[in-house]
Amino acid sequence: MAWVGANERRRSGMKLKMVSSGVLVDNLSRRDPHWRRYLTVFHIPSWTFRLDKTKGIVMTSPRTTLLLLGVLLLASTAFAQVAVLTQHNDNYRTGQNTSETILTHANVNSAKFGKLFSQVVDGLVYAQPLYVPNVNIPGKGMHNVVYVATEHDTLYAFDADNNTGANAAPLWKVSFIDPAHGINVVTSSDVSCNDLVPEIGITGTPAIDLATKTMYLVTKTKENGIYAHKVHAIDITTGGEKFGGPVVVQAHFPGHSDGSNQVTFEPHREAQRAALLLQNGVVYISWASHCDIGPYHGWLMAYDAQTLQQKTVWNSTPNGGLGGFWQAGAGIAADSRNLLYIASGNGTFDQNVKGKDYGDSIIKLGFNLAGKLVAKDYFTPHDEQFLENTDTDLGSGGVLLIPDIPNTAHPFLLVQVGKEGTVYVTNRNRLGKFNPNDDSQIIQSLPGAVGGTWGMPAFWNNNVYFGGVGDNVKMFSFDPASGKLSTTPISNTPTFFNYPGTTPSISANGVSNGILWALQTDRNPEVLHAYDATNLSTELYNTTQNSARDNAGAAVKFVVPTIANGKVYVPAQKQLSVYGLL
Repeated sequence: MAWVGANERRRSGMKLKMVSSGVLVDNLSRRDPHWRRYLTVFHIPSWTFRLDKTKGIVMTSPRTTLLLLGVLLLASTAFAQVAVLTQHNDNYRTGQNTSETILTHANVNSAKFGKLFSQVVDGLVYAQPLYVPNVNIPGKGMHNVVYVATEHDTLYAFDADNNTGANAAPLWKVSFIDPAHGINVVTSSDVSCNDLVPEIGITGTPAIDLATKTMYLVTKTKENGIYAHKVHAIDITTGGEKFGGPVVVQAHFPGHSDGSNQVTFEPHREAQRAALLLQNGVVYISWASHCDIGPYHGWLMAYDAQTLQQKTVWNSTPNGGLGGFWQAGAGIAADSRNLLYIASGNGTFDQNVKGKDYGDSIIKLGFNLAGKLVAKDYFTPHDEQFLENTDTDLGSGGVLLIPDIPNTAHPFLLVQVGKEGTVYVTNRNRLGKFNPNDDSQIIQSLPGAVGGTWGMPAFWNNNVYFGGVGDNVKMFSFDPASGKLSTTPISNTPTFFNYPGTTPSISANGVSNGILWALQTDRNPEVLHAYDATNLSTELYNTTQNSARDNAGAAVKFVVPTIANGKVYVPAQKQLSVYGLL
């Protein structure tokens, strides 16, 4: 017997080998949603597929083996698998996977869909799992891989399709602590804050460069009593460090808030919360604080992806304080013009009097001619002082960039909502700055349209989906001609989500079979919901429908599921659960 293909061609565990009665599809059961797709990708009437109790699924045909191999080679390239390399799927943070051909309205239900397996990890998982297909793991062959980072400062690489045999263990894992040498994870008591408990390690979702097979992430550690943030470049095939990493985060920025002529990055107080951004060979990282305990500032730093050299830094409140970048873990956004967008929380705001501080603002950043990050524009709500006084941060919510719409009045748009529950739609070419009377200078403002947001909306098929606190998930239609949302929701879920609400994600096959996925973390165990994305009143599935089988694990706030190639990856406390067709 001989394996088909020089590299043991593999899709979701599928291996092919010649047997006397035909071709055996090895290590692939009828429970795997891929097998019918690959075996019926081409309509060849003379082929038959049968289940052999001792061998598995066998294909038989009077045609020659050469024809068989040709068809299999075509089939292996006919379905390009999706990779999820960053938080909420892309740098616009749309949360949409429009290449999902397996999960449909017809099969996502408790009879056909559920939990396939779980993997145990050593800490809480706040970072969104990332997914890369067809990774060549040295000594272990090709695998679809899901990557999981924990607050215990550990990074795991698991087979994304099953946990049987050798796949019961991680393909590799790497720990970034070394207690024997005094390098430990930071505890909640170390920072006098119970926001992240009991440990603080890797919090912001990493970013992956598929071209170089490199993952970028930030760890927080306590090393012989000294607190440190480190930027790592990790080989996704081995877990090894690359490019001379890690590098310790250090930064200074002109300003007098700390009583001198410069502000210094303080690793003890700063918290790396928002997801990392990788764009055009640069890694962008931002910081806020633990429990508003100062002194702290909003920091944004840029590192060269090939050398890990720090290129530039920017500070949101150099002459004041606070202004952190939380966004409940949502990532720094960037558009096709290499401009960055991020929302700050409570803090000093004095841009209206020609100051340098950007509390409670949406900020657009770019590089100047000297290669430094600078604020190019901003929008601050008219009631900024109220937001500041009542701890009603704008920056509790992340920034969604509507995909560019050429040849329209407003081709570059942005949507954002914070704790107040006001939806802001503004022009990325002219964010709007500050108007003390109202917010009429921006394209649209919808006060109280949704519950306060600790997360971010999703976009699909000219609809925007919001998952606020004390609210159901709401769907607003988007009109590309006017650049505005419907003033009221056109659909909403029957489920209400208490704190912290939910960050919705969408899977679809183009504009069909749209499914909205939402994690409900106000319950234990947390609940995975699936709704028809064209009519949210139709719930297709949730994990309580078969709780014994589909338990998702103990809840972690702000977490986001990852949907790729027929499976849904759900992070929880010390656990990753994988859902798919049964």
